[in-house]
Amino acid sequence: MREENQGKGVGEDYFAERQLNKGAAGWILLAGLGVAYVISGDFAGWNFGLAVGGWGGLVIATILMAIMYTAMIFSLAELSSTIPAAGGGYGFARKAFGPFGGFLTGTAILLEYAVAPAAIATFIGAYLDSLVGLSGWPVSLAFYAIFIGIHLYGAGEALKLMFIITLLALIALFVFIFAMAPHFNVANLFDIPVEGGVGASSFLPFGIIGIWAAIPYGVWFFLAVEGLPLAAEETENPEKNMPKGMIAAILVLLLLAALVLVVGPGGGGAANLATAGDPLIAAMRSETAYGAPTLTGKFINIVGLAGLIASFFSIIFGYSRQVFALSRAGYLPRVLSLTTKRKTPYLALLVPGTLGFILSLYISGDLLILIAVFGASISYVLMMAAHIRLRITEPDMHRPYKTPGGVLTSSTALILAVVALIAGFLVEPDVVIYAAIFYALMVGYFLLYSRHYLVAQAPEEEFAAIQSAEASLNTGGE
Repeated sequence: MREENQGKGVGEDYFAERQLNKGAAGWILLAGLGVAYVISGDFAGWNFGLAVGGWGGLVIATILMAIMYTAMIFSLAELSSTIPAAGGGYGFARKAFGPFGGFLTGTAILLEYAVAPAAIATFIGAYLDSLVGLSGWPVSLAFYAIFIGIHLYGAGEALKLMFIITLLALIALFVFIFAMAPHFNVANLFDIPVEGGVGASSFLPFGIIGIWAAIPYGVWFFLAVEGLPLAAEETENPEKNMPKGMIAAILVLLLLAALVLVVGPGGGGAANLATAGDPLIAAMRSETAYGAPTLTGKFINIVGLAGLIASFFSIIFGYSRQVFALSRAGYLPRVLSLTTKRKTPYLALLVPGTLGFILSLYISGDLLILIAVFGASISYVLMMAAHIRLRITEPDMHRPYKTPGGVLTSSTALILAVVALIAGFLVEPDVVIYAAIFYALMVGYFLLYSRHYLVAQAPEEEFAAIQSAEASLNTGGE
């Protein structure tokens, strides 16, 4: 990369037109954001893992992914407190591996965050269809328009509203858990017929390969919680609040995943939930549970929409901050990082939202999940590699929070992320084609144009500039 061209075309008002609302969130709001990113995964999407792995395969896959996410969150808590910029994972990889490594990581996160809301939009349609018979593109369009509009109004207001919606979603989940618990029967977990394969049994009806196939759906229980560092520049005292918020969020999500995965199929039957677009409602109405619509089920359906909305709402926040950071630093067209008088990145909200809406029209929810998981897995590998590299190459870096277990913890997450990436190949090879096309276009733009016009004064780039200057001083002093 030609470092001498960094900052070209940047005037004095460049950053004045690209300001976020500083200090809009404390650790409690951050924890709420972390749960909100993910909570839709408890309402829909995870159950597709039953269709390819059975209950046993999905349980093992979820345990492996729970270990990965817990290790990763502890690692990212260190990185986010050390490099508190809106770029999140891209900023970490930028410091560890340079502009190209940062861009590859940011592109993977962008793929994940642009596609995930489209998947959630299809599930919102399924729940609304169960409730009032509404579905299709008008539902997706309405939700994109309403919630992008709220984000345009302001980050502080959006995060507070998101927190309230997330609380409603948590209430719906616990009502579901208590309503289904009396109907729990171990036999319901193993009602999928044994299909055969190596190691096939009632626990693993599709054999050992079913564990691999279920991994992307185990990821769906936690997908996007790693996006919390994207809110770093809008966090009050990020050095302390980022680790607190991230750890609190993953603890809540681990509990929810365990309860839903046991009580849902245990009460409603694994076979019944395996292909349902609205698995919690399908569980309530199953012959092994209530057998028909109930007042409690209606409540869960209505309030349960809050869970899907919370994730939809918060991931819109996440993708806008990723686009904002990449654009502000020059990796994407700079116009995408312009902000309004209320300090919201309006084009970074609108452009990916439009693309996501189009995807929701033509690609099914389960395939959108796989694409999002594939992009996420790439970013996890790169972020954990960044943690390991920075621990080795810069052991004396100021780290307000240090990962328990250090490199061993991030290495565990990295290995399991590679497993998740391979699982994506096995489950649906078409995912690789979609991701490859997206990556080819993005990498082509970077290599041919944007790498020559990076903005040196952008926060993520400043870390690299400081590192370079310190290295020059150390060399000169020898």
